[in-house]
Amino acid sequence: MEAYIYDALRTVRGKGNKKGALMGVTPTELARQTLVALQEKHQLDTSLVNDVILGCVGQVMDQGANIAKSAAQASNYGDHLCGVTLNRFCGSGLESMNQAAAYIKSGFRDLIIAGGVESMSRVAMGSDGGGMFIDPTLAIPGNLVPQGISADLIASKYGYSRQATDEFAAESQRRAAEADAQGRFTSRIAVKDPNGIDILTTDENIRPGTTVEAMSSLQPAFQMMGAMAGFDDVALDRYPEVETLEHVHHAGNSSAIVDGAAISMIGSKEAGEKMGIKPRFKIRTAAIDGTDPTIMLTGPAPASRKALQQAGMNVGDIDLFEVNEAFSAIPMLFMEEMGVSHDKVNVNGGAIALGHPLGATGCMLAGTLMDELERRDLNTGLVTLCIAGGMGIATIIERV
Repeated sequence: MEAYIYDALRTVRGKGNKKGALMGVTPTELARQTLVALQEKHQLDTSLVNDVILGCVGQVMDQGANIAKSAAQASNYGDHLCGVTLNRFCGSGLESMNQAAAYIKSGFRDLIIAGGVESMSRVAMGSDGGGMFIDPTLAIPGNLVPQGISADLIASKYGYSRQATDEFAAESQRRAAEADAQGRFTSRIAVKDPNGIDILTTDENIRPGTTVEAMSSLQPAFQMMGAMAGFDDVALDRYPEVETLEHVHHAGNSSAIVDGAAISMIGSKEAGEKMGIKPRFKIRTAAIDGTDPTIMLTGPAPASRKALQQAGMNVGDIDLFEVNEAFSAIPMLFMEEMGVSHDKVNVNGGAIALGHPLGATGCMLAGTLMDELERRDLNTGLVTLCIAGGMGIATIIERV
């Protein structure tokens, strides 16, 4: 049985701080507005929807107590609608889609809404704590370091200079600004207040005109942490072939902290016939892969290779790629390892420009990819993200 993607929507992304436009909007409300927009767009018979699966990383405070069920309840889809919230760190939004596809393929469900939400202005990154990062009996044997140190380790090991990572970041901003100006983000919806008045209509973090020269004054974000807390020594001890840890990442070439929500509607062929909606894509396959937890962020390439192998495809069969820009070095390494040119990767910019609302990003990337494949009249796409703790996730979609 095939798992079809009938549609995907996302909110605009607001800056994830106290000055961000969406700071006053709860994460439940962000998710609710995507559910309502989907129902209104298709005049959806909500009784057909079996479940809501949402990724969310910081599952405390506003995002605690199973936010997927909270959003389902607030959406007025009906009391029948269940919800489950999952956490595969940065891969959560894509994992929710993959789990939904597995349910559909198994025949256990007919129609699922899957996506993610994160309000980083209201629930700060790391608010949920966790033994992996704060328990020395886990962190020390695992040679765990903060993600920024891992990103700088990748840059140092593979030779990505400050200049090169800044050039990548400037291009991400240029592409995102161009896509925004040309209206390419067709799955994007505005966020509204209780009176239906627009609060935010565009992605708030895009900075048109960003240049390498402008970024040159930004100080490395992880240099002091690496030296004073000893994380540089941990990384170099694990990778002795790296003589010096070059700290090249900073606020301008790392993913922006933002608020946002995204959903997709995934179902069987029969579900589409009942709704009277034609599918846009099908999910060919999905894969995960574990990597060394010190360097941590190298998972996209091995996960993608595994997905391609499962689908009986090679990298040349993929028309476009979305690789989460957690830090510049991540997609740069992916392109080098997979032999993919930049003109096929993140063609409308990425998280450096648009932002990375942790639990929602994977679904957002899938929606962006779907829109662009249709715009260019292409067929196949691959979404992949690096994940904290040493994981990667990848999903291949094919146009119907």
